[in-house]
Amino acid sequence: MSLTDPIGDMLTRIRNAQMRRRDVVQTPASTLRGRVLDVLKSEGFIRGYSESKMDNGVAQFDIELKYSDNAPVIRTIERVSRPGRRVYASVKNIPSVANGLGVSILSTPKGVMADHEAKAQNLGGEVLCRVF
Repeated sequence: MSLTDPIGDMLTRIRNAQMRRRDVVQTPASTLRGRVLDVLKSEGFIRGYSESKMDNGVAQFDIELKYSDNAPVIRTIERVSRPGRRVYASVKNIPSVANGLGVSILSTPKGVMADHEAKAQNLGGEVLCRVF
């Protein structure tokens, strides 16, 4: 089965698992998904993730979700740039999420990073998703 939007699929899996109060959710592994998960971990939205192999040898990520006072740390997680409509932002136009309380994740020429890191390095790029 082929996915047209693997990042959107991962975000939906996280959103659905949090609605069901799951501690761990699995998603197929890829380099881009791993970079997005690195940003989510460094910003404190997830506890962490690990890579494991299924029986047929396909790699997958086991994402440990984070809760605070029995409520998910991630309130909203949404895809911005989609395969049918790519959204790019220059360093001056990087969107702020909830007045700086949330984070936009960007794919820049120097890798996937949070919005404040991209502004500090004076980089723009494709806005992958918003998390609050």
